[in-house]
Amino acid sequence: MTPFDLPLATAPAPLSVAGLVDYIKALLEEDAILKQIWVVGEVSSTNNHAKGLFFNLTDLDGKTTINCVAWRSQLTRLTTLPAVGEQVTVLGTVKVYPQRSSYQLTVWQVLPTGDGLKALRYRQLKERLAAEGLFDPEFKRPLPALPQTIAVVSSPQAAAWGDIQRSLRQHHSGLRILFSPAIVQGESAPDSIVEAIQRVAKDGRADVLILARGGGATEDLECFDDERVVRAVANCPIPVVTGIGHQRDESLADLAADVCAHTPTAAALTAVPALAELWGSHRERAECLRAVVTQYLVTAEEDTQRLGQRIQRLRLDQHLEQQRAQLNQMKARLTHGVQVELRRASDRGRALHDHLMTLDPATVIQRGYALVRDSGGELVTDAATVTPNQPLKVQLAKGQLTVQVMEIQVEQISE
Repeated sequence: MTPFDLPLATAPAPLSVAGLVDYIKALLEEDAILKQIWVVGEVSSTNNHAKGLFFNLTDLDGKTTINCVAWRSQLTRLTTLPAVGEQVTVLGTVKVYPQRSSYQLTVWQVLPTGDGLKALRYRQLKERLAAEGLFDPEFKRPLPALPQTIAVVSSPQAAAWGDIQRSLRQHHSGLRILFSPAIVQGESAPDSIVEAIQRVAKDGRADVLILARGGGATEDLECFDDERVVRAVANCPIPVVTGIGHQRDESLADLAADVCAHTPTAAALTAVPALAELWGSHRERAECLRAVVTQYLVTAEEDTQRLGQRIQRLRLDQHLEQQRAQLNQMKARLTHGVQVELRRASDRGRALHDHLMTLDPATVIQRGYALVRDSGGELVTDAATVTPNQPLKVQLAKGQLTVQVMEIQVEQISE
C-alpha cells in the first residue's frame, strides 16, 4: 500500500508550500552530518561575484552536481581557490533557500585532492626551503676547473649510470669514477639517496658529485622532491651536479644543487671539461704567450738600439772626462779650505792656551804670590774678615804654611 491508497480520514493534513519547504529546510539544516561535511568532487564551473565565489562541484562520474558558494569574507582563509577542472575536497554546510526551493553547500575550506594536493605540498615545501636559502644562487659553489675524481649517485641498474660512464670515457678519459649505488624510485628511495650522498662525503676523495636518474613518469621522480634528499644535496660538502629526468623536468633537488644539467649525459659533460677543449685552450694560451714574448723581445731590441744611438750622440767619454776634471778641482779647493781652517784653529787654540796660563792661579803663585784660605778652605781676600789669633793656611809655589794672625791692618780707602 502506498500513501495515496490511505483513506482520506486517516491521511496526514495537507501542508502549504512554505510549510513543506520549511520542513525540508529544518530536516536538512538540523542534520548533524550535513552541518559539517567533507565532499569530494571536480570543479565544473566558477562565477566570481561581489558577494563571493559561486561554483559547481560535480561528481567524478560527471552525472551529479551540487551548487557551492564561498562567501567573500571566507576566500582569504581557503587553502586553495576552486578552479575549473581541478579535483578538490571541500568542507561545508548544507543550506536551504526557501524562495527558490533549492539548496547549496556553503563552503568553509577547500583542499586540493590527488594531484592537486601533491602540487600544494610541493609548493609549500618549495617556499619553505627557499625561505631558508637552500636555493639562493649566492650559495652555489663553482665546479673545480679540473677535477680528478667524480662520484656518481644513481641506480646500478639504471641506464643513467651507463650513459654517465660512456660520456666520461669519451669526454675526459682517465678520470677516477666512484659509484655510490642508491634506489632512485619508490618509497625507500629518499633514504637510500641520502645514504649514498653521505657515503661520498665520508669517503672524501671525490671533487664533484653527480646525482642522476633517467627520465620517467612524474611519480617516478617524486623522491627527488623529498625534503630529506633536498637537504642532503644542499649540505653536501662538495659541489653537486644533478642530471634527473628530461630537459623539461625540474625537481627541488635540482634547485638545491650547485649545477642543474637536467639529464645524466649533460651532467657528465658539465662536471668535467672535455680533454679536446682543454688541449685547444692550452694551444691558444701557448700561442698568445708566444706572441706576447715575441713582441716584448722586439720592443726590447728596439729600445736597445735607440739607447745605443743616444750614447753615440752624447759622447759619454768626453762628458765623463769633464766631470772628472771638475771633481779634481773641487777636491783641491776642499783640501785647501780644510788646511786653512786647520791653521786658523791651531792659532786660536794657542792664543787661548796662553791666555788661560796667565789666569791659572798656579802660574801666579810661581811668580811669588800666595793663596790664603781660612780653616774652612775659603779664600781670604779682605783683612777685615779675619780676627786676631785666627789660624790661616797659605799656599805657596812650593808647599803650604799654617800661620796665626798676629795683627790686622785694614787698608782705608779714601774717598
